[in-house]
Amino acid sequence: MPTDAERYAQYRGARGRLALPADSLIALTGVPYGLHPALSALAGAWSAGELAPVFNVGPLYAPTTKAQWRAAAPNSALIPQGLFSHADQQVLWQSSGTSARQRTGWGGRAADVLATVNPVIAVGSVPRFGLSARKTPLVVPAPGANFGAYGLRSEDQALAPYAVRKRAIDLLYAQPQDIDLADTYRGMQIDSFAMSQRLGAIIAAQPGQQAAFSAIDAAFLPLISDGRITTSLGQQLYQVAKLIAANSMLLGSRQLFFTELAGFDTHGQQVTDGRPTEGRHSQLLHELGEALAAFHRAMQALGLAQAVTSFTQSDFGRTFKPNNSLGTDHAWGNHQLVLGGAVRGAATYGRYPELLLGGPDDVGVDSWDAQGRWIPGSSVDQYAATLLRWFGSSEEQLDEILPNLKNFGDARRLGFI
Repeated sequence: MPTDAERYAQYRGARGRLALPADSLIALTGVPYGLHPALSALAGAWSAGELAPVFNVGPLYAPTTKAQWRAAAPNSALIPQGLFSHADQQVLWQSSGTSARQRTGWGGRAADVLATVNPVIAVGSVPRFGLSARKTPLVVPAPGANFGAYGLRSEDQALAPYAVRKRAIDLLYAQPQDIDLADTYRGMQIDSFAMSQRLGAIIAAQPGQQAAFSAIDAAFLPLISDGRITTSLGQQLYQVAKLIAANSMLLGSRQLFFTELAGFDTHGQQVTDGRPTEGRHSQLLHELGEALAAFHRAMQALGLAQAVTSFTQSDFGRTFKPNNSLGTDHAWGNHQLVLGGAVRGAATYGRYPELLLGGPDDVGVDSWDAQGRWIPGSSVDQYAATLLRWFGSSEEQLDEILPNLKNFGDARRLGFI
């Protein structure tokens, strides 16, 4: 939120009963903005110059003004397909396109083009982000769960029936197949067994169970109760931290991970009893801030903060103007957070929208339609390109991974890393 007097007054006037009190904001020293108080766990990363907000990012085919958007034909590439639809906009964010029919994700395409040893690794879900023309994401469970085929894992082989079954399957998959599809399937199964044997013990480990992860356990201590991580996102990022710490078992030094936090579809009662610093939205942001901060502390403890960058992406922002149910509705552009030792932090990036309902950044014109659904000032492609250039992509590879990037001319990077 802006903290200068003029724009804060605009913010408070349009935001109404959802407006956060000015004295509740986490001040971002050096810039006229503040964070939601529920993100207080990230204040130290800002002070250390390792956190950067990127303003008003969203799916775009090319730089688009309000006049261009309103004049565009319904089937124009300037209008992202399924705009304001959760399912469609998740696809567009994760695929970096404006067509909801795009099958592959920009993370999966990056893994293919950069020839990473593993595909994108996701915790718990199968994201479009990690799909490529040749691979699907490797999905691992939360800490404490088994990773591998029950009865066929190495720890199961002490029982004779399981050992016999495993030998039979190994012999079966050792036989080359005459059909390409069957041979590919055989190779995938062999790789899956090998992967589960290497990673099974790492994935199953809970806090306090393996000395090798003591530094990670200490970093996540505020999220641990009775030997368990207490939040969903915390569990996912704890799993990622362990896999990074044991990256020799991943057999690769460059890896993309995907985690997920749902529940932000707050059409009603976004706050509690009219108190904007409390309620479901604040709870979600608190979970986000605490988990990201713990993960960043773990990377620092491992000496890997410069080598690991965390970033957010979401289907869309919410309407700036609240609805009649103390909630907000589907919108377009949204602010993102980037965190890590390589981040050019303690600064903001992108252009903050004008907080004027029906103004130049709002898609609406008439009073009923002027809700503060901001036209993005920066595209998913520019955001992804900035991250992937740091990750090792050349300009030619970026054009292959992000086909719309060429539409932004020389503005191919946002500068935050």
